[in-house]
Amino acid sequence: MELFRSHVLVCAGTGCTSSASLKIIEEFEKQLEENNLEKEVKIVQTGCFGLCEAGPVVIVYPEGAFYSHIKVEDVKRITEEHLLKGRVVTDLLYKDAVIENQVRDIDEVDFYKKQKRIALRNCGLINPEDIEEYIAFDGYKALAKVLTEMKPEEVIEIIKESKLRGRGGGGFPAGLKWEFAAKAEGDEKYVACNADEGDPGAFMDRSVLEGDPHVIVEAMTIAGYAIGANKGYVYIRAEYPIAVKRLQLAIDDAKRMGLLGEKIFNTGFDFDLEIRLGAGAFVCGEETALINSIEGKRGMPRPRPPFPANKGIWNKPTLLNNVETYANIPQIILNGPEWFKSIGTETSKGTKVFALGGKINNTGLVEIPMGTTLREVIYEIGGGIPGGKEFKAVQTGGPSGGCIPAEHIDTPIDYDNLIELGSMMGSGGMIVMDEDNCMVDIARFFLDFTVDESCGKCPPCRIGTKRMLEILDKITEGNGTMEDIDNLERLAKNIKAASLCGLGQTAPNPVLSTLQYFREEYEAHVLEHRCPAGACKALSNYYILETCKGCGICMKACPVEAISGERKQVHVIDLDVCIKCGECMAKCPFDAIVRR
Repeated sequence: MELFRSHVLVCAGTGCTSSASLKIIEEFEKQLEENNLEKEVKIVQTGCFGLCEAGPVVIVYPEGAFYSHIKVEDVKRITEEHLLKGRVVTDLLYKDAVIENQVRDIDEVDFYKKQKRIALRNCGLINPEDIEEYIAFDGYKALAKVLTEMKPEEVIEIIKESKLRGRGGGGFPAGLKWEFAAKAEGDEKYVACNADEGDPGAFMDRSVLEGDPHVIVEAMTIAGYAIGANKGYVYIRAEYPIAVKRLQLAIDDAKRMGLLGEKIFNTGFDFDLEIRLGAGAFVCGEETALINSIEGKRGMPRPRPPFPANKGIWNKPTLLNNVETYANIPQIILNGPEWFKSIGTETSKGTKVFALGGKINNTGLVEIPMGTTLREVIYEIGGGIPGGKEFKAVQTGGPSGGCIPAEHIDTPIDYDNLIELGSMMGSGGMIVMDEDNCMVDIARFFLDFTVDESCGKCPPCRIGTKRMLEILDKITEGNGTMEDIDNLERLAKNIKAASLCGLGQTAPNPVLSTLQYFREEYEAHVLEHRCPAGACKALSNYYILETCKGCGICMKACPVEAISGERKQVHVIDLDVCIKCGECMAKCPFDAIVRR
């Protein structure tokens, strides 16, 4: 075994690779060679560290120096100063990772302090393309324990006792689902993984597959043993090329080492895994539509019952969980159900991974204990709202979720609390909104998405959501009536009650929640022909304030010559000519132009 005095961990997840982290790795390798450090320093490509706002991220151990926003040209300096001379380059460290030139451990950084990593435990720590690194972090230890020491029913009992709920959105008890599949009659059974992550702004499952693919291989094999299945399918969208590549490599390496395939751990248990690529249909996140797609059919939901546990893939009993649910399994087996139950709330145990985005300073991936409040996530982990703006709402659960207003910011996050507020956990999207967001337009945005993604099988979803979108378009364009608001609410409730699958049943949630908490904004659009947030183009105008310096930059930026004024005098916008493109506001160096 080779030993190195320093390890340089470079994020090679989708976010950082899009910002040239692979070129950073190449430059490190070049610099190590030029400085004769190849045998002393090891470069490790990892999955996502979570703090996407700081990317590309580089962490150097043993010092734990957390470098952020690294550019290729910074590599030479880090190599010569830190790796060669032992002097941490403090001005390149993440802003919260150094105090008075003293390097802080990454766990002391505000973004990570209140997190607890279970599903993400290896992401950012190991090379996801090296099975030996996974094994070094107790990888496949749970599988070995299950196959050599436990009966299938004992495994299921542990999952039931842990109170783990499915992390794909519905929150159904995972152990019960495993038990149903185990007891179902069938000459053949299947295990499936839902990695079809279609929510706008969501990247939780992708990050697990990119940063720790072996945990899914191990967990699905455990599930196969527990329910009596010998074959598994991972359904993953083709838009995730890095995740697909690393998962396939993990499957191949596990087979090579006898951890997947025939007679695993020299027992009589056989299990194999296969990847099936999805074409990006949001509806295929619904379990029966996903099963249809695995079978090569059009991704459309089936009526339930029968449920997949009894009739799933090719009408055989099928266990289907999502990526994050499986990612918890090995740790529950190793640490026991009581350990897992000690984390979280009375009805929601363990942790939850969220993709934190929108109007927030620290965008990224967070894993928090259930019961953490929205305030803690937004202000302590997320670092608050950019530009000192006021927090207005947070949207959880993607297009299927709802918008939670500022008055409920101290709500502990768990399945039941979010549903009570008119939202839902969903797979884990969390979009933060500030005072500049129009809640009517937000509802319109999410409904526009679900209209496009509806498979069209049932009329309530196919027709009803389209009619709702037409009403929202009418309101945001200033042509709405109070009757439209009443019709919108009535339609939403009928669609929830009558739709075939979860897509249609939850599609009205953004509309219903914004009507519940922000009805005055709908009424302002209708009665006053005004968008309070100034976000709806048809109802907003641009104005130049008295603080205008008369520099003339806005005049040059305007494509229709709607701005006039003498130099060093306050300028004026002709609202009849203005096309509301916003170029003047974007270019003004004195923030003297507003939209309202």
